Amino acid sequence: MATTERDYYELLGISRGASDAEIKRAFRTLARELHPDVSSAPDAERRFKEVVEAYEVLSDPGRRATYDRYGRAGLRRGGFEPVFDFGSLSDVFAAFFGEDLLGGGAAARQQARRGGDAQVVVEIDLEDVATGITTTVPLDVALPCEHCAATGAEPGTGTSACPTCGGAGVVRSVSSNVFGQFVQQRTCAECAGVGEVLERRCHECGGEGRIVSQERLDVDVPPGIHDGQQIRVRGVGHAGFRSTERGNVFVVVRVRPDPRFVRDGDDLHTVARLTMTEAALGTTLQAPGIPDEVGVEVPPGTQPGTVVVVRGGGLPALRGSKRGNLHVALDVAVPTRLTDEQRQSLANLDSDLGPDAYAARDVDGGFFRRLKNALR
Repeated sequence: MATTERDYYELLGISRGASDAEIKRAFRTLARELHPDVSSAPDAERRFKEVVEAYEVLSDPGRRATYDRYGRAGLRRGGFEPVFDFGSLSDVFAAFFGEDLLGGGAAARQQARRGGDAQVVVEIDLEDVATGITTTVPLDVALPCEHCAATGAEPGTGTSACPTCGGAGVVRSVSSNVFGQFVQQRTCAECAGVGEVLERRCHECGGEGRIVSQERLDVDVPPGIHDGQQIRVRGVGHAGFRSTERGNVFVVVRVRPDPRFVRDGDDLHTVARLTMTEAALGTTLQAPGIPDEVGVEVPPGTQPGTVVVVRGGGLPALRGSKRGNLHVALDVAVPTRLTDEQRQSLANLDSDLGPDAYAARDVDGGFFRRLKNALR
């Protein structure tokens, strides 16, 4: 804070025997006069900080006694460090005067104490990914206490400055070693960093200003979402400590596996089975699709492992209007049980066809390329 060594009583313009009311009255007058937003004097900010530092010491009985006996050196040995930031100064004003001279104050700090985020998991089917879905999930969440309006105080009662931290919300301690002095700052355990203590705790929330309750949250899951992605729902998470400002809820979306498909981005891969006769003669078969089956044209002479691509038969993109494709791998079934007569018929057919009826073997081409793709 201030680097000058002016006497604290002199800074406030009071005598050493001044009462608490006189100290408060003197500080209030000077703070209004010297605040940088009000005063145009070039040294207003410096003097303002000096006055605040003096008030921090003299308004606290323990600090005042230490100062009266040992001066500023005694305060430093005892761990006192003046508050530098204007946010903390604002809390001092609000705690002692019930108003905010700097545009913030304890009430504003409590309102800014946003609650924590919550997380829930929702499971959907692959078909829900194609269309989007609105689902409802249970959620255990801390809500602002209605009985005390999230203040933590029993209605009709008030608050007072925390005697442990003097309204600063933090407690500082100084330790010394061969390297010098080290200042440690921690949140005040008495007031949980609020800077105020309650006259009477709310009997509903126990002074927390919030109560845990189970809510039901409606979640809009957009089309095209992927497994493991999160949806952020703002302002419906946990309420903060003695605050009405709530955190967010992160909804983790899990997509249940569908045995018919393998998903690759927005594309879907599936398998359709046909007989060797259908593969040889050509046919139209029904392949799995979303939401309904898809007709696939199989040309005559189709080879096992052929993949037919149905453009736009996949899933919608999460962003944009594009849609993935449906990849249908054709599984040609070969009969395993034949009668003697059927076996002879196939042997006669094979003899009649001859080697020229079959496609040439592409050792380095399509077959191995498809095999490599399948192994990937």
